[in-house]
Amino acid sequence: MQKRLVKTINYVSIIVSVFLVFAFISCKEVKNTDRLGLKNTKLSGSVFGTFYEATYSSDVNYEKQFDSLFYVINKSMSTYQANSDISKLNRNEAVKIDEHFKKVYEASKIIYKETKGAFDPTIGAVVNAWDFGPEGKVVNLDSLKIDSLMLTVGFNKINRLHDSITKPEGTFIDFNAIAKGYGVDVIAKFLDSKNIKNYIVNIGGELNAKGINVEKNKGWTVGVEKPNFDGTQSLSRTLVLTNEAMATSGTYRKFKIDKNGNRYAHIIDTKTGYPSKTNLLSISVIAKDCMTADAYSTAFKTMGIEKVKAFLESHPELKVFLIFENENKELETLALNGFPG
Repeated sequence: MQKRLVKTINYVSIIVSVFLVFAFISCKEVKNTDRLGLKNTKLSGSVFGTFYEATYSSDVNYEKQFDSLFYVINKSMSTYQANSDISKLNRNEAVKIDEHFKKVYEASKIIYKETKGAFDPTIGAVVNAWDFGPEGKVVNLDSLKIDSLMLTVGFNKINRLHDSITKPEGTFIDFNAIAKGYGVDVIAKFLDSKNIKNYIVNIGGELNAKGINVEKNKGWTVGVEKPNFDGTQSLSRTLVLTNEAMATSGTYRKFKIDKNGNRYAHIIDTKTGYPSKTNLLSISVIAKDCMTADAYSTAFKTMGIEKVKAFLESHPELKVFLIFENENKELETLALNGFPG
C-alpha cells in the first residue's frame, strides 16, 4: 500500500498512536466465542504506511473488500502514488476526481474556514522545505524561499466545479491530515452497509466505533497514550468509545531543538511558514466521524490551548483532551466539552 496519506501528520506533525486497551490479534482473522456464543471477526493488515485493525460482530471475512476500498482511496488521494488523482493535480494535469476526493475536499473546505486557516491542506510544500533530518535541529531556511512558497499556500485558492479542480500552478494539495480518518470512516460505512451493528475500526490510531464488543458485552475500551519522550509507552487515560470516532495527534514523537534549547514540534504555522513553538504534546478529538476528528486534531496543534478553548465554546459537538507541559515542564491534562474518562 502507498504511504503518503499518513506521512508525518498530517502535513504538520507525527500522528500519535492511540492504544486499544483490548488486545488485537496479529493474524489476519481470528474468531473468538464467549460463553454466550457471541463472536467477533478480527482483521488486521497494512495500509497507508501504517496498520489497520477491524473487529466486528460477524463471521464473514471482508478482507478483500477492505483491500479494494483502500486501493481506491490511495488511487484518489495518495501523494506517494505517481498516478493518483491528487498527484496528477499537483502536476497540473487535467483530472476527473472521484466521490472520495470530493467528500474530503468539501470537508477540508469547511474546516479550513472554521479554523481560519489553521487547517490547510496546501501547507505541505512548506513543510517539505524544512529540514526533517535525523538530527532534529532547526535549520535556517532562506526567508525568500519561505516567502515564495507561502504565495502558493491557501486552500481558498482551490476551487471545485463538479468533478474538476482548478488551482494555481504552484499550489500543492496534500490531504494527509484528513484522509486517514476518512479511510476509517469508509470501512465503518461499509460495515454499516452489511448491517453490522457492533464494530471498531482502527487505522494507525484513528478510530471509529459502533455498538459494543459482543464478546465482552460492553463498549469498546480505548486509551490515549501518555507523551513519553524516552520512547516508552503508557496510557494517560482510558475511555469507552461508542457510536463516535476519535483521532489523536501529537508533537512529542519527533521534534527539533534550536541553539537555545527550545523544542519545536513539526508544526508549521500556516500564516508564516515557520515552525511554531508549542507546549501542547497531544490532542485527542472525539467527533461524529473520524475524518472530522482527524482534521481538527491537526488544526488544534497550531492554535494553542487558549484558542482551542475559545473555539470549542461554539463547537460543543467536539470533545477534546489535551496533554501539555506547564511552565515547570510538568505534564498536565485538560478535558474539554465533556471528553470522557
